[in-house]
Order: sequence, then structure tokens, then C-alpha cells
Amino acid sequence: MLRCRTPPLLALRMLSPSPPYSANPNPRLSLLPTSPIPQPSLSHHHYHHPLFSNSIRGLPRTQTMTISRSLLSGPTTGPIPVSTGPDDSESQSLVVVSFYKFADFPDHADMRKPLKDLCQQLRVSGGIILAPEGINGSICGTRESVETILGFIQSDNRLKGLRQVESPVSPEEEAIHHGHTSSSPLAAGEDAPFRWDHVRVKLKKEIVTLGMPSVSPTEKVGKYVCPRDWNALINDPDTVVIDVRNAYETRIGKFKRAVDPCTTAFREFPSWVEDHFQVSDSDDEHSKVKVNGPNGSTEKQVEIPEQKMPQRVAMYCTGGIRCEKASSYLLNKGFKEVYHLEGGILKYLEEVPESESLWEGECFVFDKRVSVDHGLVQGTFKLCYGCKQPVSDEDMEAPEWEYGVSCPYCFSSKSDEEKERARARQRQFETWGIIGGPDKGRRPTSNPATASIKSSSRLSSSA
Repeated sequence: MLRCRTPPLLALRMLSPSPPYSANPNPRLSLLPTSPIPQPSLSHHHYHHPLFSNSIRGLPRTQTMTISRSLLSGPTTGPIPVSTGPDDSESQSLVVVSFYKFADFPDHADMRKPLKDLCQQLRVSGGIILAPEGINGSICGTRESVETILGFIQSDNRLKGLRQVESPVSPEEEAIHHGHTSSSPLAAGEDAPFRWDHVRVKLKKEIVTLGMPSVSPTEKVGKYVCPRDWNALINDPDTVVIDVRNAYETRIGKFKRAVDPCTTAFREFPSWVEDHFQVSDSDDEHSKVKVNGPNGSTEKQVEIPEQKMPQRVAMYCTGGIRCEKASSYLLNKGFKEVYHLEGGILKYLEEVPESESLWEGECFVFDKRVSVDHGLVQGTFKLCYGCKQPVSDEDMEAPEWEYGVSCPYCFSSKSDEEKERARARQRQFETWGIIGGPDKGRRPTSNPATASIKSSSRLSSSA
């Protein structure tokens, strides 16, 4: 009864063109003529791969964008249409989409460069992780640009069916995002959800780090629970509710009755489970402890009853990805009924009215919004750039608070040298609007005239 069918992954509307951008086509992408594509009705709100509306300015209406099969080793589904339409104000609006998918993806590195290039061309920012076990990311951009990126990813059949959560972006954040602020002349402001000129596509061993290769959500995973059914599940006294996030996240908000493991990293979760429930790989109901005699010899073994496993476990995290691995781990350890919140806290805050909500506080998010509240509106917390932890207005009144340097949660753990380096970075940002100055910390480009003189000088010397 608790399990429900997965709703459409993300209702992405068919909108008009994105703002102009500098065309620099990826050599791996080819534009092929095809027959005209019927324009979809705006009343059709469901995303259907691979036919998505993503208008790229400057392309004829009758063209499609085809992803070369050399780009991805997995099978593709054919050309991806690119349609254009009239300009409207909605084409400028931004969305933030978090997504992930566990899959057998050993050739993940092949996607990195073309995906990063396409994000840069479309001014889609954020962070994406590629690993042998799948993909995980959070990106920001115009709706049609984000649709293009998601369609590009899902053109690989192994990555179809991304689990996605969309969050709105306020007009004020959009202005900062596009660089419309006097305090940030060279790039988007530090308070923007993401900088438009910065996207990270990283290669890692895991898309979410647990450090246990034997745990595979593609083979075994808990039962998904829709946000609407979540309250009934966690209100059941036989259900143990576990927050799978870390201490700096649970500190600002969690569900009622939730158990907080107080971990500093997700890889600590298995140790917490084994300590808390005294689980083992054996089927014995008792653990045996050796007791030494007076001369150091082992006299006997004492059996200590283990804490009984809970009848039912319900877990949740920010977007659902950590619960996939956590539920797989618990099932491997012998837990019988394991549930997890589908879409995570973000989907719950989006769909469940505040008047019915069992959520208390705000939800930490891994972008520059820092936290969100019901309806996924931006929360009240800021970020300490010294330790990347959320801080409240009260925290910023503490003597340990120094903007860009430290906060009450990291002040005592940072050396004077670390604090001074942080102050230097902050001065760079205040001067240039970007850390590292105009060249972002790289060696400045030589002046063409100077370079010509140096080149002539070298030629004369060699002669």
C-alpha cells in the first residue's frame, strides 16, 4: 500500500528559444537536415525522450541535432530534434534541476568532454559527476538549455529515466546569475545559485561515496514511498525513521521522530548501522566476546544479546540518491522491510502542503541557495566559505564569524595560516568579483605585441 507508481520524472514545459550565445559547435555533434517537426502544444507538460523542445538560436526550424555514436558507446535512439519558436520572457527564466541514475557505465569518461562543452555552449552551470556506477548532478540554466542537457545525457540508453527534481529560481537570483550586479563585474555574484560561466564535470569512482563496491542499487534496493504516503509510514510506531544525511545537514532541519546518525560523511553510515544495531554477517542472534582469565589466558566466551533489528526502516535524504545505496546496504545486512522517500526531502517539500508537513526546519542543498523551505523557496541560511556549512543570522553574530573565513563551527579547527589564505581569497573576490582575479588564478595571457617582440628576440638569438 505504501509503494506507488513512479510519477513522470519531470514535467518540463515546451518553451521558446534560449538567449543568444556564442556558437562554437562541438565537432562530435553534427547538424543534419530533416523534415519539419510539428510544434508541440504548450498544454503538453510531460518530458518524453528523445523528443524535447530545446530551441537553439540561429538554427533553422527544420534542423535536428544528432549525437554521434562515437560520442557514447551505448546505443542511442536517433536524432534529437531542435525546434525554434518566438522569443518570450519565459525563455530567460532559470531552473535548477538535480538528477541521478545508477547504471552500469564503465565507459563514463567518454561523456565528460562533450557534456562539459555542451554545458558551456548553452551557459548551463553547476556540477555533474560521472562514475562507473552512473551519473549524479545539479545544474542551472534556462529551461530549454537544461532540457537539451538532460536529453543529451539520456540519449545513452543506460542513462534513460533520470530521477529528477526541479527547483525554481527567484528573479533576484536570476539577475545575480546573469551577472547584473555592481559587486560582480566579471562574473555572476557569489550569492548566485550557480555561476553561469562555471560547470564542473568530474570523473569519480562513485557518484555518491560509500566506499563499499559490493553495495549496488542496480541489483538490490529498498521500496520507494511517494511523498503523499510518507507521513503515514513515519507516524507508525513500528517504523524507525533514519536521516541518512550528515550532521551539518540535520542540524538545520529534519523529520519528526527521525534518528540522526551524526555522521560527518556518508561513508560513516555503515559503521553507525553496525554499532547501533550490532549487525554482523553471521546468522547468530548473539555475538560472542572472549573474556581473559587472571593470567591472560582465554577462559570462556560470553554471549551478549544483540539489539533486535527494527521491524521496519524508513530512510530519507536530500534528493534520494544516498538512500538508494543505504537501503541496498541494509538489505544486504539482513533488514527485511526497508523503505525510502522517493525524490527525497526536495520532492516532499515540493508536493506536501506546509499545513500537512512533518518536516521541521529547512533543507540544506548543495548549491549557492544553501537551504530551501516548503515549496522549494530559498531558505534563510547562508554559507560559511571557510567550511561550507550552513550558518544562521545568529551564527553570524558570534565572535568566531568572519565573512569568507570562518564561523562558529570551524573557527577552532582552522590554523592562523588557513584563515589568512581565506582572507586573501576574499580580497580577490571583493576586488575582481571572482576568486583568482581576471585570470582565475592562471598565468595571465601575454600581450600580443609583447609576445611578438619575445618571439623575434628568440629567433635572433637562435640565428
